[in-house]
Amino acid sequence: MKLQPFLTLFLATSALFAQEHSHQSSRTLVFPDVPGYKTLKTDLHQHTVFSDGNVWPNIRVMEALRDNLDVISLTEHLEYQPHAADIPHPNRNRSYEIALNEAKDHDLLIVHGSEITRQAPMGHSNAIFIADANKLLKDEAEESFAEAKKQDAFVFWNHPAWYAQSPSGNPVLDDFQKERIKKGELHGIEVINTVDYSEESLALALENNLTIMGTSDIHGLIDWDYVEKGHDRPITLVFAKERSIESLKEALFAGRTVAVFNSLLVGKEENLVPLLNASLQFEEAKYINNTSILGITLKNVTSSDLIFENQMPYTFYSSSPVFTVPAGGTKTLQIKTLEKKADLKIKLKALGAYTAPKEHPIVTWDIRLEE
Repeated sequence: MKLQPFLTLFLATSALFAQEHSHQSSRTLVFPDVPGYKTLKTDLHQHTVFSDGNVWPNIRVMEALRDNLDVISLTEHLEYQPHAADIPHPNRNRSYEIALNEAKDHDLLIVHGSEITRQAPMGHSNAIFIADANKLLKDEAEESFAEAKKQDAFVFWNHPAWYAQSPSGNPVLDDFQKERIKKGELHGIEVINTVDYSEESLALALENNLTIMGTSDIHGLIDWDYVEKGHDRPITLVFAKERSIESLKEALFAGRTVAVFNSLLVGKEENLVPLLNASLQFEEAKYINNTSILGITLKNVTSSDLIFENQMPYTFYSSSPVFTVPAGGTKTLQIKTLEKKADLKIKLKALGAYTAPKEHPIVTWDIRLEE
């Protein structure tokens, strides 16, 4: 075999492999930082073949890189092990170890986590920032939660509205969860799990001061379960003081989160309003010719469509009061201010965002107008 053709083939194959392994994607999730905090894009509920998922842990790392995430956790079921005959692993930390090794050369944080899996009323909960998953495997659920607290874990209640867990489709805060909250063993709750948004879970979060979470709970491939169906994966935006595991943990315990799924954003007002404020930029604001109609261009710097309704005393020219600023795109409004102004307060209701069941935040921006 001649060396030159072989070398050419080798270099071409290597270049192709490097391109495939670069994790470049057109589906990247993008959200801005907010004043005082870094916005970390996280998916803290995922599965692999080390419980009931269908992929090896390194695939989860690659998917996260393609989606431009900052943090993931592989939360394998401790008790439910349907692949145990094919993949026996007495060490319940193994999935985390493989993912950590895959991510070591990439800019992705891996949080050590596991899922405590019991029948109702205990249900399913994720414990993250754990030290040893094996020690969480206990006979009684109360013992597992106590061990998670001993390891200083952040614990959140998974899919409480799941019909297999609650046949009515509404979450039930049982005495078990009440006791966990009282003992400081339950800190968060999923209001978005897969494609389901539960208003009732949001109400429980607000009533019990639980951190609001959104997760993919992925078992198959992100491409198959979300992208090919026209969806982004659900995520939790965490507002951390810096990009580190320690800062992420502090922010989750403090409740600084917004759950996101496509154009749906759910969070406490103090977290959601600053995010929405930072999500729109005003590229141009000037009056049209010799009229008192103000043309103003809004740019959406996120990967979510943002839906608004006009709340100003002024109406729009050639536009509905309800409008969408597309992800990464712009929308030009023509505002009838009746007289020319030097500055203007833009006031909009964010219809795709919820601070409580059926409650949308009002967001304002003070704009200096061009001469």
